[in-house]
Amino acid sequence: MKKTRTTPPRETKSKTKVRRFAAKRAAPYLRKMSVAVRGHFAEATNLSTFLAGAGQLTPQQRKLIVRQALILIEQNYAHLPLKRPMHSIDPVQRLKLLLQTLETAPDAGQPGEAEFHAELTDVFTSLRDLHTNYLLPAPFNAMSAFLPFIVEDFFEAGGRKYIVSHIVPGFSHPTFVAGVEITHWNGMPIERAVWSNAQRYAGSNREARHARGVETLTTRALRIAPPPDELWVVVGYRTSAGQAAELRFDWQVNPPLPTSMDEEAAANPAAAASLGLDLEQDIIRRTRLALFAPQVVAVRKKAREKTARGGSFGDLESHFPGIFTAREVNTPAGTFGFLRVRTFSHWPPEEFVAEFLRLTANLPQNGLIIDVRGNGGGVIMNGELILQTLTARRIEPEPLQFVNTPLNCEICRRNGPASPWTDLSAWVESMEQALRTGAVFSAGFPISDPEQCNAIGQKYFGPVVAIIDGLCYSTTDIFAAGFQDHEIGPVLGTDGNTGAGGANVWEHGHLVNYVLPGSVYQALPNGAGMRVSMRRTLRVGRRAGAPLEDLGVVPSHRHFLTRNDLLNGNEDLINAAGALLAAQPVRALKVTIQSAAAQSTITAETRGMTRLDIYTDGRPRESLEIQGDQATFNLAAAGSGLILEIRGFADTQLVARYRTKLG
Repeated sequence: MKKTRTTPPRETKSKTKVRRFAAKRAAPYLRKMSVAVRGHFAEATNLSTFLAGAGQLTPQQRKLIVRQALILIEQNYAHLPLKRPMHSIDPVQRLKLLLQTLETAPDAGQPGEAEFHAELTDVFTSLRDLHTNYLLPAPFNAMSAFLPFIVEDFFEAGGRKYIVSHIVPGFSHPTFVAGVEITHWNGMPIERAVWSNAQRYAGSNREARHARGVETLTTRALRIAPPPDELWVVVGYRTSAGQAAELRFDWQVNPPLPTSMDEEAAANPAAAASLGLDLEQDIIRRTRLALFAPQVVAVRKKAREKTARGGSFGDLESHFPGIFTAREVNTPAGTFGFLRVRTFSHWPPEEFVAEFLRLTANLPQNGLIIDVRGNGGGVIMNGELILQTLTARRIEPEPLQFVNTPLNCEICRRNGPASPWTDLSAWVESMEQALRTGAVFSAGFPISDPEQCNAIGQKYFGPVVAIIDGLCYSTTDIFAAGFQDHEIGPVLGTDGNTGAGGANVWEHGHLVNYVLPGSVYQALPNGAGMRVSMRRTLRVGRRAGAPLEDLGVVPSHRHFLTRNDLLNGNEDLINAAGALLAAQPVRALKVTIQSAAAQSTITAETRGMTRLDIYTDGRPRESLEIQGDQATFNLAAAGSGLILEIRGFADTQLVARYRTKLG
């Protein structure tokens, strides 16, 4: 048969030309990137070239988007009853006015494309909720904008200053180097520029807005925030020699690194329903990972390949290097374990918990620093299931509430025990009673299974410190709140509180496809999207019932970042955490089990304990006084699967809780 030569469609040729043209507009430093990420930036472009190819929504598509936004905000949004008085806003009325303009104004009076996106984004931003977003359509939904450096703030002589902490490896300039102080931004004093920029973002409180204002000076998630108004920025800085200088930088546009959670949430509705994620922070983190830490990208690829072929990992070499970094740190107060957790975005939770356990077991057992700064959250269970491994206390996962509306009640009725993605039947009774009781919110129930939150038991018995900042959101807020509410250890903050994003967030597409298909929810055009805080979280312990949203977690101790922190691996911050660890008592409990046909002999080596109480399958067996930091006892052989629990006490205080399955 004669082969027919096909000619690519005209639009394909056009796209090829656009890509070639865009490549010519990319900054030269991107062509010098590490081979680990060079291909990722192959089609980067400057902002003006990108905007020239942006699409347009039809009038009908715009009206559909606004109508769907009204449904989410008015009938699903968990925080609306509190946000209205707290921030003096009326987002529902603003959306109705926008819809009226779209329906009645002549063509000449319609907002332009950029104005429409900006207005809708501003309505969502006014909520001051990083979970509830309007997600821009294509081509914005797949892109981030960036400059080749990171600005961070620190304190010196009682005042706040801003320096360049990181520079893209391919960028080179004789005076613009890491450590230079930023003084102006487009001619505006840098402090004022930060606060002006912060108003564009939905930080729940002043600390959170400032942190986001600094972060987004140089990295923007175009899926959530409109493109920068300026095509380039002029940065005023003070050189290392103390001279004033200025340098112009063009905004560049490129997709962020992909994440496995994107695919998992799309394919697994149970994963999508369990998210507590600040999407903007997550996109910024992935963008910066490619720009400033290409070595991590390379290590992550090698780790996946090693896992696939069944290779072995070193004690502190993580299977998930994009999530965990584990190392020993030497401080004036001693040598301790340090674990950086950059995200809770991983599915399934069992893998996340197993890697957390493996790394903490291989770190020094006399003290552990868990650093979750800049962590935008992820799967809620990941943040709650690991708490039990750090404390003798029984973990109470945070309860979540719906706002009482007929639509939310219908969602809970339609998704009961037979639902393939989640069971919402527990919330139905209280929501059906709301008409009679006038209750604004439903009863609260946790996402994480309380039994699973206590099934593993304590594995790390030394003191623990958690480090937080104003960019901790969602699941990280929940983790920090659980850490504090269960009195696991001191909470050290580099800001006055966490980002205060206390909710379980659902995507609009999830509502369309899984939650209530064939209902009022309609698919959005051109890849546009929305996210909504569907269920709000409440704290437990002595703060039981307090909402996490807007308030966040206030640290028990504050460390003001120094110049040395930003330029030398957080040295002063880690030393401050080490001092807190050194002030805590050190406990240890190592259990050895020798099994025989008739009985098992259990030996417990302890430190800082005076008594052990023994339980099997929840029933008390015996209580042992510890002699010489050791105790031995026997258990008659029983069927496999017997749960042994050892509770350690210092006088009358419960200080350790070990659990394991026998047989």
